[in-house]
Amino acid sequence: MAATDEILESYDLVEGLSNTDGVNLPSKQEVGSICEDLMQVIFPGYHDVEPISKGALPLLTRHRVARILERLDEQICRSLRVDEPRCPKERSAAVANEFMAALPGLRVLLRTDVQAAYEGDPSAASIAEIVLSYPFVETIAIQRAAHFLYRAEVPLIPRIMTEWAHSRTGMDIHPGAQIGAYFFIDHGTGVVIGETCEIGEHVKLYHGVTLGARSFAKDQAGNLVKGGKRHPKVESGVTIYPNSTILGGETVIGANSTIGANVFLMASVPPNSLVTYEEKQLRTVDKGSKPAEGALEWSI
Repeated sequence: MAATDEILESYDLVEGLSNTDGVNLPSKQEVGSICEDLMQVIFPGYHDVEPISKGALPLLTRHRVARILERLDEQICRSLRVDEPRCPKERSAAVANEFMAALPGLRVLLRTDVQAAYEGDPSAASIAEIVLSYPFVETIAIQRAAHFLYRAEVPLIPRIMTEWAHSRTGMDIHPGAQIGAYFFIDHGTGVVIGETCEIGEHVKLYHGVTLGARSFAKDQAGNLVKGGKRHPKVESGVTIYPNSTILGGETVIGANSTIGANVFLMASVPPNSLVTYEEKQLRTVDKGSKPAEGALEWSI
């Protein structure tokens, strides 16, 4: 077909969109499947179709851990080959084993997040409801797992993991972000947290919050300079209400501060601050009253 010939021709003309005769990259689908299996190991019984008895848990967990370990080792090896063409099997196996050994500590940390959600949301009826139905739990579980691989300098896979969670929950948290215990995102849709963001303990965010970069440095050729501290620091005990935007690597939100809704910040605030926008030109009228002479009337 003519269309097929044109597509094949485009493979030679359009650079960067094909990976042929190159390294065998990690599989996005396989990494997503590993994320699914991780959720079963981290929260046994909550991500399963059939109920799990306590007696069956040891054998089932050993099987699941072995299955994840084998596939993760392969995906890490593929990822490392991007920078090291010869398959670094010893390193990939070591990282995969260290990752699995870190899961008990990760579960302890996630328990604090679930507790923060239970204590911070008056509508939460039980821990089970939070683990089963709050998308934030899936987001932070995968981000914390991906953060381990990010710190181990594994390319590609940490970002694939957090984007897998992003596509499912609408919350975009970079694997590089450092997040303390007792973290909670209420509702969560539209939250964005950048790579170099530092978040303390007992921090609560609402939907639509952005912790982003203020500007991007460029070199003499006009290309973006990679790396560097670009995102804010949020100290412990801070609450940030919906749709607020906080930008900049030098911006620090002091401990125990509250940032109101729809606030735009590019400067630090001291501890124990309350930051709000004063309501201006807000008007409430009786809908049944007659419009004043000359007032605009809207119709659909």
